[in-house]
Amino acid sequence: MKEKLRSQGWFGKTGKDGFIYRAWMKNQGIPDYELRGKPVIGICNTWSELTPCNAHFRELAESVKRGISEAGGFPVEFPVMSLGETLIKPTAMLYRNLASMDVEESIRANPIDGVVLLCGCDKTTPSLVMGACSVNIPTLVVSGGPMLTGKYQGRDISTSDVWRFNDAVRAGDMSQEELTVAEACMCRSRGHCAVMGTASTMACMVESLGLSLPENAAIPAADSRRKVVAQLSGSRIVEMVRENLRLSDILTRQAFENAIIVNAAIGGSTNFIIHLLAIAGRIGVELSLEDFDRLSANVPLLANLQPSGNYFMEDFYYAGGLPAVMRELDSYLHRDCITVNGKTHQQNYQRAACFDPKVIGTVAAPISPLSGVAIVKGNLCEHGAVIKPSAASVKLMKHTGKAVVFEDIEDYKNRIDNPDLDVDENSILVLKNVGPIGYPGMPEVGNMAIPKKLLEQGIHDMVRISDGRMSGTGFGTVVLHASPEAALGSNFAVVKDGDMISLDVANRSLILHVSDEELAVRRAAWKPRHKKYTRGYVQLYQNHVEQAHLGADMDYLRGGSGSEVTRDSH
Repeated sequence: MKEKLRSQGWFGKTGKDGFIYRAWMKNQGIPDYELRGKPVIGICNTWSELTPCNAHFRELAESVKRGISEAGGFPVEFPVMSLGETLIKPTAMLYRNLASMDVEESIRANPIDGVVLLCGCDKTTPSLVMGACSVNIPTLVVSGGPMLTGKYQGRDISTSDVWRFNDAVRAGDMSQEELTVAEACMCRSRGHCAVMGTASTMACMVESLGLSLPENAAIPAADSRRKVVAQLSGSRIVEMVRENLRLSDILTRQAFENAIIVNAAIGGSTNFIIHLLAIAGRIGVELSLEDFDRLSANVPLLANLQPSGNYFMEDFYYAGGLPAVMRELDSYLHRDCITVNGKTHQQNYQRAACFDPKVIGTVAAPISPLSGVAIVKGNLCEHGAVIKPSAASVKLMKHTGKAVVFEDIEDYKNRIDNPDLDVDENSILVLKNVGPIGYPGMPEVGNMAIPKKLLEQGIHDMVRISDGRMSGTGFGTVVLHASPEAALGSNFAVVKDGDMISLDVANRSLILHVSDEELAVRRAAWKPRHKKYTRGYVQLYQNHVEQAHLGADMDYLRGGSGSEVTRDSH
């Protein structure tokens, strides 16, 4: 053991304090020897019946416990706030930072020497990692795994089909009864979304950062091997405590660069950017939007997964999973980065193989030459905005059109299907006031629906721009995370109907064709229209959340990780 266990600051004490710490633990039937020098391993569990993607985590935690016990550790499971993407209003992203604070303080305040993070649904992964970074003890991530591929009317479906089904219903090509049948066909097993949406992207993120055991990202939730990796993770975290292998040892600048390169190759969710920026801010690694663009620019798409491709996470695992992708990316990566199992990335993936070239391509013969992520800048988004070229229409990657502006989400809902809406297929839809402050939490509404009258004409994609986010299961030519957001009175706040906008992804530009003088006049006359909250967490969030290009974390939570993990001595 390299240094004294944190937990012995509680359980190793004599006298009254030691008596209290041990006695109340013993009411659970715990023998005295369990509290006398064994590494105490916390299992941070986001199980909740309100988070369907994580509803199997009680069972998964038992596998982790077995691994901890067999390695000579003492497991203690504890709950933290669980963020169910499908149910929480107005958006789970509003509570990512709150959940991270729950994780940080739960770890910091309790006798825990190392922690296993059980996470799956979109925001549970970044929030748990962010919180753990702020404490910086030995940490290992176990993801919940994707659900099995959906089956409907003889074909494979997934959460990406939600958007297609919605358009089909709006266009009159699908009935509500058929939609109801599809619900049960799509979500037919435990686990998170079956495509390379945000949940799968986050699982790939932690594996590419080195925070999980190899293969963790893609094993289906229903596959027995998911329990195996959970048990092995439980065993390994005990060894990590003995080695004092902490998050700050793993999360180096090179580790973040690896994650960005891998994300480009798998066509990961645009939400990856905002979460990785926040994690970097917590551990103290400098990262910017420019890094994402620079590191992604020459990385081809290797994973043929929806929404950028044709297949599903289940197929991805059978084809070789993330280790096969990383081996193919060997010349791009920092191979010697250490991972939680004590080995380097290259040691972990050197024996990996691709078993299905239709699912995982090669650098020489990629699924697509297009990068998974591009950052555009211009007077419409001075700090940058994000687009996912691999899920966009090639013909719209360079496009100029007139703006059709929606001032907020209610304006959009009220007018998008109005037959009198002045819009055509060349128009650019602009949605304001859905950024971190304007619609607290920055909801996934950026992939606006195509106006009904255009759907009826067979139009299925348009350029869409917002200061909000998009579900990782979404697709289309969608520009997101425009920063500064409209709620700050930026140029984005004063776009008007009929203004001409040019998007040029190849040249990384997004230009509003309005003079600087006119924009200054408009900004001077601008008045905020977003709701300002006056109490509770949401007020705290609006007052302290940073802009999207910084990761939308709270300004007072950045940095602060280190070896001093307790608030007060015991």
